[in-house]
Amino acid sequence: MEARLVRMDGGAAAATRQLKVGGVTPFSATDYPGQLSAVVFVQGCPWRCGYCHNPHLQARPSNSPMPWQHVMALLERRVGLIDAVVFSGGEPTIDPALAGAMRQARALGFKVGLHTACIYPERLAEVLPLIDWVGFDVKAPFAQYAGITGAPDSGEQAQACARLIVDSGVDYECRTTIHPTLLRPRDIVALAGTLAGMGVTNYVLQEFRPQGCNDAALKAHAQPGYPGQDVVAQVEALFPRFTLRRPH
Repeated sequence: MEARLVRMDGGAAAATRQLKVGGVTPFSATDYPGQLSAVVFVQGCPWRCGYCHNPHLQARPSNSPMPWQHVMALLERRVGLIDAVVFSGGEPTIDPALAGAMRQARALGFKVGLHTACIYPERLAEVLPLIDWVGFDVKAPFAQYAGITGAPDSGEQAQACARLIVDSGVDYECRTTIHPTLLRPRDIVALAGTLAGMGVTNYVLQEFRPQGCNDAALKAHAQPGYPGQDVVAQVEALFPRFTLRRPH
């Protein structure tokens, strides 16, 4: 989700093994299904997807833009007002301090959610036991991933992460952003078949949103209503739970 950032003035740089946070949304009703949450946006992502709506969070600075102790102070004030803390980004699993931050959130009594692009299988495996719900992106048929991410081995990483999530038993939402210049209708149907074969049962096709996107070509060639009801029907038939998500 787009980072509606509440920035806080920081003092010294965060200590080693403290999460590098680019911003916080203190209240959200949309980032964790059925739960009121705060969203912590972790700084850094190695991929450069054109439709990214938080490109300002892609850089991985040496110092945290927002000290973790300030985030914890905010979360302590939210106890009793919200149900969960969602770690988003950027890519939260880029940060070796993620597991520790999740444990601190759980110690306050919050459920823990994660938004991930499925980049780091080993770190994802580390934090999955701490998570109550995960929203994960599968961007394309795995052999075609580099065309979206700019990273040559990204499809293998994404496939490994997706298998970890599906096999973990953690509640999840699997989603794919659709744009006519990135995924053809047959690509969408093929990807859906692959995911269903992997055991995905809750799938979302989400239409490209121009808000926050820095890619002028993607904005210019967006097609509302793409890919059409015939394709959507083929995909919907593959999953017990399916959602077509249009921009608001």
